[in-house]
Amino acid sequence: RNICQMAVMMLDPGEKHMIMDPACGTGGFLITAMNHVIEKIRVAEIDKWGGNIERAEVAIRARIQKFAQGYIIGTDLNPNLIKASKMNMVMNNDGAGGLFQANALYAPARWEDALRNRQIMGSIDMLFTNPPFGSKIPIEDPAILEAFDLGHAWTYDKATDKWSMQDAIQKSQPPEILFIERCVRLLKPGTGRCAVVLPDGILGSPGLGYVREWILKHTRVLASIDLHPDTFQPHVSVQTSVLVLQRKTDEEIAVETAAGRFNDYQVFMAVANHIGHDKRGNITYVRDRQGNEIVEEVDEQVIEYQEGQKVIKRQRTQKKVIDDNTLQIAQAFRSWLSEQD
Repeated sequence: RNICQMAVMMLDPGEKHMIMDPACGTGGFLITAMNHVIEKIRVAEIDKWGGNIERAEVAIRARIQKFAQGYIIGTDLNPNLIKASKMNMVMNNDGAGGLFQANALYAPARWEDALRNRQIMGSIDMLFTNPPFGSKIPIEDPAILEAFDLGHAWTYDKATDKWSMQDAIQKSQPPEILFIERCVRLLKPGTGRCAVVLPDGILGSPGLGYVREWILKHTRVLASIDLHPDTFQPHVSVQTSVLVLQRKTDEEIAVETAAGRFNDYQVFMAVANHIGHDKRGNITYVRDRQGNEIVEEVDEQVIEYQEGQKVIKRQRTQKKVIDDNTLQIAQAFRSWLSEQD
């Protein structure tokens, strides 16, 4: 969940942003993004009504309902995960109406009517996903593979240091590679952004250079966050990174293609070397040089009732500091991004 929070803080979705996870699982990214926006709505309305919570809550509920029902979309191949995701959404403010059981890698024409009618291809503002990955679950359906650039065979020209796509399609392809292309195609050209968890092999394997070239051609890489090996422990030990991408317009791609090179730009990079737990899943805390756990005072908002009226008050409590730098990375990225703009 801290990786979900980091990604959502980095992209900072708002009330008018169409948000999607095409491999939503139990809804971790979508719930985090939804609650991020809901908190913005809550703060804005309470400020607007001068701290009068009773008056503000009516407006808050209306805005939350409109956002959750119209701006949250999630799909997953597993119907049981969609059921779990819908339950999680209902328990965390209701955005369950935008969840669909579907294979996001299918052509949109093969999706159910309710999802197809949303016409989401090329219309998503912000996308967050941790796609299924691994060679043990390859995509072998030719109908899927031929619909993707990355489902085709590619050849490398050493003289020009370029990869070129061939007419032939691959016999099989790991799902995470096809998900990269599908995620980018779902985004709005020019403004759409995504945060995708990917195995490090895609970012460094010599044989997958064509995937990286496709990414550089069709997107601007905003950030690459190297995740700690224990991030998904105690369940999975795969080494992963979070890649943050912004889709280019067709015009931008055409200009760079005509110039024969990609435009140069800055990329934010960080290492999430403290992720708040060890490989057994136990929470880890910041310690001083003597090995003592550090405790800090934090401000918390609490709701109290005075003469039957809700009142927000602040109180200071002491908490142990979890050894997790993912939120600091998100804050540093937001600061860096504002400097780029």
